[in-house]
Amino acid sequence: MNPTPCHGLYAITDALLISDDRLIHAVEQAILGGARLIQYRDKSHDAARRLAQATALNELCQRHTIPLIINDDVELAAQVGAAGVHVGKDDPVFASARARLGKNAIIGVSCYDRLDLALEAAQAGADYVAFGALFPSPTKPTEIRAPIALLRKARAALHIPIVAIGGITPDNAPLLLDVGADALAVVSGVFGQPDIQAAARRYANLFA
Repeated sequence: MNPTPCHGLYAITDALLISDDRLIHAVEQAILGGARLIQYRDKSHDAARRLAQATALNELCQRHTIPLIINDDVELAAQVGAAGVHVGKDDPVFASARARLGKNAIIGVSCYDRLDLALEAAQAGADYVAFGALFPSPTKPTEIRAPIALLRKARAALHIPIVAIGGITPDNAPLLLDVGADALAVVSGVFGQPDIQAAARRYANLFA
């Protein structure tokens, strides 16, 4: 397991919420508000744009000593020298991601509502696993729903960080922390708010 802890607010970008010209500023505001990890998630097929944005975000995150995780794209993570990658069920297998990025990369795995996937990921050497959506999500309204009780089972069975995602607000987040979540992955709760720094701080304060 990578020694870098996955703990606190894990802010995830969304091109629908943040215009290209605001991306760097928005992410910096999230970091200043207390985000401990940043994930660059962009599903477009504009490779040049994605490379430029990921490069700029990685430079920003390095200045603030915050890990940048690239969603779904192992090659992009390698290209920009990001801290790691987050993979899901349709992404390259974990072993190939580790081989490409090296032993020090942070590799997270989406496990949806399945403890068996998390156990497999942990056995393979994942640095964290993510479960969700825990609540109805405005970002992915058709996402698989995971019961909160799953986090308690996962905490008892796993020795790596657990990330909760999906519809998490500062009000419902304590339920997830109480049953074992180490980090809260948030999209619209941070980047969909008029004051990003203040929104991030509300989540970060839950870990104080």
